[in-house]
Amino acid sequence: MRVSNLFFATQREVPADAEIPSHKLMLRAGLIRKVSSGIYAYMPMGFKVYKNVEKIIREEMDRAGAQELIMPALLPAETYQASGRWERFGPEMFRLNDRKSAQFCLGPTHEEPFTEAVRDTFRSYKNLPVTLYQIQHKYRDEVRPRFGVIRSREFVMKDAYSFDIDEEGLDKSYQKMYDAYRRIFDRLGLDYTIVDADTGAMGGSGSQEFMVKSPIGEDAICFCDACGYAANEEKATCREGEPDGSDMLAIEKIHTPDAKTIEELVAFMGTTPDKFVKTILYNIDGRIVAAMVRGDRDINETKLGNIYEAMEMDLASFDDVERITGAKVGFAGPVGLKEKIDIVMDTEVAGMRNFIVGACETDHHFKNVNPGRDFNADIVKDIKNVKEGDLCPKCGQKIGMARGVEVGHIFKLGTKYSDALNCVYLDKEGKEHSMVMGCYGIGVSRTIAAIIEQYNDEDGIKWPAVAAPYKVIVIPTKTNDEQIMELSEKLYNAYIDNGFETLIDDRNERPGVKFKDADLLGIPLRVTVGRRAAEGIVELKFRMDGTTAEATYEEALEAAGKIR
Repeated sequence: MRVSNLFFATQREVPADAEIPSHKLMLRAGLIRKVSSGIYAYMPMGFKVYKNVEKIIREEMDRAGAQELIMPALLPAETYQASGRWERFGPEMFRLNDRKSAQFCLGPTHEEPFTEAVRDTFRSYKNLPVTLYQIQHKYRDEVRPRFGVIRSREFVMKDAYSFDIDEEGLDKSYQKMYDAYRRIFDRLGLDYTIVDADTGAMGGSGSQEFMVKSPIGEDAICFCDACGYAANEEKATCREGEPDGSDMLAIEKIHTPDAKTIEELVAFMGTTPDKFVKTILYNIDGRIVAAMVRGDRDINETKLGNIYEAMEMDLASFDDVERITGAKVGFAGPVGLKEKIDIVMDTEVAGMRNFIVGACETDHHFKNVNPGRDFNADIVKDIKNVKEGDLCPKCGQKIGMARGVEVGHIFKLGTKYSDALNCVYLDKEGKEHSMVMGCYGIGVSRTIAAIIEQYNDEDGIKWPAVAAPYKVIVIPTKTNDEQIMELSEKLYNAYIDNGFETLIDDRNERPGVKFKDADLLGIPLRVTVGRRAAEGIVELKFRMDGTTAEATYEEALEAAGKIR
């Protein structure tokens, strides 16, 4: 392709609304164009990258025995109502009515349509297992679209679904997808970590995420270098200390004027945060719940919400807090509540003695509070966030923390959707059983951004060759020089004849402009044809490591086969 014919334009300035390297560089390099908040068009250069990533995904999915199809993006409400997710997705789901007032949505994910397709096609155990997949657009009305294509309202996903006769079969299908995902991300050159994860709105018995470590990652990863344990913060647990065996002291009310936060209370009482237990009230699907964690901890809202299979959860309103506690916000505690509500206590708190809590009275706290004597918890569960330095639940060594971008997620769904949608098979005796399902997603758009997050410098993108829009760019320094153009055209055609997607920058621009654009676009091999063209000598520059070398015509052709 001749650059003079390309539909693209680069930008020298960083777009004002771009926050992270991948977003900035995708806009500056002309890979994408913003249409609206969280909605982007892929321009020709960006679409070539998209197709390259898609090709690798498709090859590995086919290799793993999955079969490709395509489902509609516009789906009837009944499909999601049967599984209960029409309500569970809440405002994230784009909903609309047709001219006959029938309800539809833009598919946020496709477990239900795939389940219905298998239900209506297969009835015998002899047809199973089967794994189906598609690469298609998804739609979610994100509260805060950000980071370009990493969190957008329209995005491209590869989603696959496996159907087996039992859990043993699911384990085998799951392992095939696990291995396929590793091959995909290995081929793309990504440095990734596989972590245990929460199943979220998908449901099911277990899941793992493929996370690319990045300082801009929206997710926190907890990991142990000693044993390899890794989990998303939403799922991570830690080893807790031995229960405190101290004698229970007499409960005592303390006047704590203007001390509501843990920091203020620590200063006021001259103690440490781990001697406090904070009680926070939540509204979970219209039900007020009190959650308790140690003072130096944060509540893991995913874990808390999972206890109640929450569809909507938020902090309780000031009015609700004051009505239930009889105090201003900041003085809630498990002792003296004015209404009976569920108290959910973290497992760590259950082993504490003589801790400090709000007294359900403005400007007052209780000290020497003990569970079982002074109050009873309705539920005792792990609802805390793990912190760096906590002990690994597997080996007891210290846990580390990092940020990560989720590029892939695999789930063991079990029979959640097959039960709801009556997706059954007949066994050898003619008895019905629900099919056992798995679900496997890769964010194609996110993966492209994640590659850029890991491969960039101050000059632009540094594409691995497998993802690059073009593998080689030939740059003649003077388009009005006959010898330079003759050698440039010869190289350009030879690269194409040898199967390398190649650009020739035939624009009447200064060499510096061409070099900057080549670096910004991240083309793996730059071949500059200049002052030594008459001798058949060109300059090579490898974008990934920045090395340069002079080369003959034959050496320049060979170099294209060595880029990675």
